[in-house]
Amino acid sequence: MNFTCSYNLTAADRIGAAIGAALMPGDVVLLSGDLGAGKTTLARAMLKARGLVGEAPSPTFAIVQPYAPPEVDLPIAHVDLYRIEEEDELIELGLDDYLYDGVLLIEWPERLGSQGWPDALSITISESGDARVLTADVPTSWGSRWPLR
Repeated sequence: MNFTCSYNLTAADRIGAAIGAALMPGDVVLLSGDLGAGKTTLARAMLKARGLVGEAPSPTFAIVQPYAPPEVDLPIAHVDLYRIEEEDELIELGLDDYLYDGVLLIEWPERLGSQGWPDALSITISESGDARVLTADVPTSWGSRWPLR
């Protein structure tokens, strides 16, 4: 299923919270968009929906920022692949390990190259003036839990 909606920055928290509340262990959310499009803003709202209190740092320099209970109600790894240049570097990150009982939120998924997850929720954010446009490729594994209509 494909889904598209326009929103402003004040609605970003509501949209991210709705998606975050629907997350289940094993989910992968791919967040694409230009610099400053709002990928981290959506990821932060998803983390907040899972119980994170306070500001989540951008994982740009750490690459992987893990969160675990009791900080959040299920393990979540917030990943920023912007600095990844070679596919071989991905092996060292051990991203699959997070999926046993947790969730991956991945910014800059185009850096995954041929690696990836076919059942991932793929979200692209583009800018249209002061508004953002969210386009989601919602996999069948999300079924009826897709929260946006």
